[in-house]
Amino acid sequence: MDIDKMDKKELIDKISDEIISKLKKTSFSDNLSFKSDLGNKNIQDSSGDCQIQINTPADLAPYIDHTLLKPDATEVQVQKLCEEAVQYNFCTVCVNPSWVTYCARKLRATGVKVCAVVGFPLGATDSRTKAYETRNAIENGAGEIDTVINVGALRNGDLKTVEADLRAVLTACRNTTTTKAIIETCLLSDEEKVIASQLVKKVGYNFVKTSTGFSTAGATAHDIALIRRTVGPKMEIKAAGGIRTYEDALLMIRSGATRLGCSASVKIVSV
Repeated sequence: MDIDKMDKKELIDKISDEIISKLKKTSFSDNLSFKSDLGNKNIQDSSGDCQIQINTPADLAPYIDHTLLKPDATEVQVQKLCEEAVQYNFCTVCVNPSWVTYCARKLRATGVKVCAVVGFPLGATDSRTKAYETRNAIENGAGEIDTVINVGALRNGDLKTVEADLRAVLTACRNTTTTKAIIETCLLSDEEKVIASQLVKKVGYNFVKTSTGFSTAGATAHDIALIRRTVGPKMEIKAAGGIRTYEDALLMIRSGATRLGCSASVKIVSV
């Protein structure tokens, strides 16, 4: 048996056992204090040591990307998204590229950033197209980019193509751009999730992101914990897809997430 594969299997089995053990002890009525050594300027203190202290639902707001990615989203809905982001102090609004200019104008000087998705939701566009889409979104006001990896290439074992695709998007970003790579965990085996996370870290992204929210499933505690153990304590993780309640959000943070992508954001922080 291949030694690398054996190591990954042992890692996955160990993480699964730890998750089951911890979840049995979890009480959502307890206050949550999660400490991790992180590297993203949005939530780190001057020492680089981040303390995520959640005492009330409202404390989650700075870690949420308030999201509207439906293809039939209207201007009224996007305007409401921006207004809610300011009212509740969400980290960003996450929108399709066609809405970036509008949101950037609405959110100017509010402290709420614009996050644009790239290659969304399939990740199947070519790298040059993703790079152009990235540059255009940033020029229009996006401060964060969530790009979907080439999932088919990953599953085919073509890691060079996956890495080149990730680098093309990263190269198109500015030094100030926060970068997230969506690996679409629901389509991958645990071993593939580990490989994808390792590649995202190797290329130099700020975040591994679990899901688009448009495939067969969203974020799970198992996947977040697996990614956290794979990338270590300094890299950030965004959980997205299926996070609809305060309890869902807490579970993702407990498992190792440092950002949440939610369309039910207002409901989550208003419990």
